[in-house]
Amino acid sequence: MRPGAPDDLIEVAEHLATVLEATPTLDAVDVPLAAAVGRTLREVVRAAVDIPVFDNSAMDGFAVRFDDVADATDALPVRLRVVADLPAGTGLDPALEPGEAARIMTGSPVPADATAIVPFESTAGGLADSLGDVTVLVAPARAGAHIRRRGEDAVVGDVVLPAGIVLGALQVAAAAAAGVDRLTVGRMPRVAVVSTGSELVPPGSPLERGQIPESNSELLAGLASGAGAEVVLRASVPDDGDGPREAIAAAEALGSDLVVFTGGVSAGAYEVVKNTLGDSMTFTKVRMQPGKPQGFGRTPSGTLLFGLPGNPVSAAVSFEVFVRPALLRMQGRADLGRPLLRLPAAAGWSTPPGRMQYLPVTIDRTDPGSWRAVPATSGGSHLAGGLGRAEAYAVVPADADRVAAGDPVDVMLIS
Repeated sequence: MRPGAPDDLIEVAEHLATVLEATPTLDAVDVPLAAAVGRTLREVVRAAVDIPVFDNSAMDGFAVRFDDVADATDALPVRLRVVADLPAGTGLDPALEPGEAARIMTGSPVPADATAIVPFESTAGGLADSLGDVTVLVAPARAGAHIRRRGEDAVVGDVVLPAGIVLGALQVAAAAAAGVDRLTVGRMPRVAVVSTGSELVPPGSPLERGQIPESNSELLAGLASGAGAEVVLRASVPDDGDGPREAIAAAEALGSDLVVFTGGVSAGAYEVVKNTLGDSMTFTKVRMQPGKPQGFGRTPSGTLLFGLPGNPVSAAVSFEVFVRPALLRMQGRADLGRPLLRLPAAAGWSTPPGRMQYLPVTIDRTDPGSWRAVPATSGGSHLAGGLGRAEAYAVVPADADRVAAGDPVDVMLIS
């Protein structure tokens, strides 16, 4: 530890381990595909049908016997008689004798007698002259050319999607292609967001001396929704009274699995969360900047309680490092972390003594071959405007003296 480093802090990993050890995995539910995007898959998806379901054409053109056209050239074209027309969705399987072809569209079933597809572009007349006779000018590269074979992607019973992943449009489409119409996913955690502070007023309200617009509930509710949770309560309580306990009671009446407080957890005289919930939460100092003061606990009925700092950047970072992994664990997600890149710093900045730093950054993509991390703020935990520009957090180890321009840094992507 370098000189001046605080010696009464716990490590980030230690606090996260405490959180995850207390975090349950919620029940699984079955949902239709249309409701599955953004959810966490809890059971593997196996193909109910082959993909593709049948041999089909990869091109618009003609289904042919390869031997008939194997030697076709501009100088020695091959003329075939078209005996069938096969649009997508047809159930026909016409017989093809030597010297015969079937006009076929992309995705149409390939006749059992066909061994290759000749695209329209390889014929003399193309689509405009595709019924009656066809003149082949270019031979297919090989037998089987332009035929998508049944089951070449997956056969019945193959694992199409593993458990523990977040379901996006691509994954849901893969399940649909596999003939699956319902998925088993983690239940969405129900979350309550409670801001604390007598200085807070709704955004857009006239501000009196000492008042500020309340923004952290917007921040944390949005982050919770982005992590797959359902926000069932948003509230704001003053710095005096028993507001936090009342908020917990209201949250539990709505079936909340997790309550996240912002503000009221530090070392001041009016820390309402710390002052009222000492029997339910443990308050610690974590070796990180921003976000040193943290609170965590659980009610007798099992609702998780998080106490995050009140400064917006501190609240955002604390959510990313501690609350988001808990929400993902509740849903059964296999990977609880954000993607990391290793990028050079575009400019230098100072680092806090003995604390892991999470600095909001943007990513300079001017040179596609060399992205750079650009500080989005000067590092102040209260700079909510700069936070709005951030695409990621630069994560700097506690033993770093400072970051110089060009130094490689780990960058945690958040958008």
